[in-house]
Amino acid sequence: MSETADPLVLDFVEWVAREPRAYAEVLATWKTSCPRLTIWEDAAERGYVARETRPGLGLVIAVTDGGERLLRANGR
Repeated sequence: MSETADPLVLDFVEWVAREPRAYAEVLATWKTSCPRLTIWEDAAERGYVARETRPGLGLVIAVTDGGERLLRANGR
C-alpha cells in the first residue's frame, strides 16, 4: 500500500536515513517556531523514525522499517 507523504516529512525521513542523527541535532536542525509545522514529531508519530539509545552515541533518531518503506514507495 502506497501512501501520500507530506513533502517535509519525506525530506526529514530521507535526511535521517542517511545516518542516525543525535537527538540534539534533530532539535536544532528541524526546530520551527510555527506550531503547525511539527515535522519530526509527525514522522515519529507515524512510525517513520524512532528514538533509540546507541552505545557511544547516546540518544539518536533513526529510521524505522516503516520509514524505509515510505522512502521506497516515494522513489527515494
